Amino acid sequence: MDRQADITAMRRAVELAARGLGATSPNPVVGCVVTDASGRVVGEGWHQRAGGPHAEVHALRAAGEEARGGTAYVTLEPCNHTGRTGPCAQALIEAGIARVVYAVADPDPQATGGADTLRAAGVEVAAGLLEDEAEAGNTAWLTSVRTGRPFVRWKYAATLDGRVAAADGSSRWISSAASRADVHRLRAEADAVLVGGGTLRADDPHLAVRGVEDAVQPLRVALDTRAELLPTARVLDDAAPTLLVVGEDADTRHLPGVELLRLPLRDGRVGVHELLAHLYARGIRSVLLEGGPTLAGAFVAGGAVDQVVGYLAPALLGAGPNALADAGITTLTRALRLDITETAHIGSDIRITAVPTLKGA
Repeated sequence: MDRQADITAMRRAVELAARGLGATSPNPVVGCVVTDASGRVVGEGWHQRAGGPHAEVHALRAAGEEARGGTAYVTLEPCNHTGRTGPCAQALIEAGIARVVYAVADPDPQATGGADTLRAAGVEVAAGLLEDEAEAGNTAWLTSVRTGRPFVRWKYAATLDGRVAAADGSSRWISSAASRADVHRLRAEADAVLVGGGTLRADDPHLAVRGVEDAVQPLRVALDTRAELLPTARVLDDAAPTLLVVGEDADTRHLPGVELLRLPLRDGRVGVHELLAHLYARGIRSVLLEGGPTLAGAFVAGGAVDQVVGYLAPALLGAGPNALADAGITTLTRALRLDITETAHIGSDIRITAVPTLKGA
């Protein structure tokens, strides 16, 4: 087989999968390219929304009879179960596909086994092509399946000396307009955007996506244990759905019609993993944490940050709150070490993306 042709087709499938970011939960993002027996691309598809046809089905429909004897390139092992849609492994067999190349094995115990089904039907199967690229593009869903909780991306903007606000509390705007626009892309990719009470009171954030075409609005999760939010808060408008998380005994009579999640408090705080468990149960697979230093510290302390995206502005303040408050780290040997996976210039800022270092790596 022509390995370069395989790589080109799979890379295209990875690009297609990214089109579904933010719109497919609780399902993964998946891309598929179908070539005919001669290697010519005859069909492309991606999973567009939960409950709708999977990527393979879209690509097979586009290919029609030209799929017979051809190859399907899929970013995730074709599913082997019947849910709201039928098993993709069977769809590929019925279409006459002769060869399937997939990037990442499906870790979902309900859906795995597609490769074995294909092989049993006489289909040639190859696994692991561009696995790292496909894994990176589907990291939120894969993390959620493996951990049983939503993937958490912590985003913050700070000066070069790590301040997220000045000594007087002013923070608009530390980052550039380009960085703020980039944050809307992150919101569009997330199932939920989460902030805490300090951010709600200081910034009155809106949290909805703006400037991203065809974006599915994420759930706005406002963590306000004592329900001090005013009915006029921007996060309560109808631009996107909102979930207000409060303590069990919080008085919410001034917030009629607001969807509430009441959770027990420990030392005045909601448990990080208890909150994430509730979000996971309602189909949330990725959370963009936009809260302030205190909330970020709680998530870091709880081992619940899977990725950090920091926008560093070329400015110095010398005083004011740091990006991260107490995270239970008292000595350098206990520091949460990170691997930088990407750096980029965004406007006048530098965006750094990093993930916790694997222990023992």
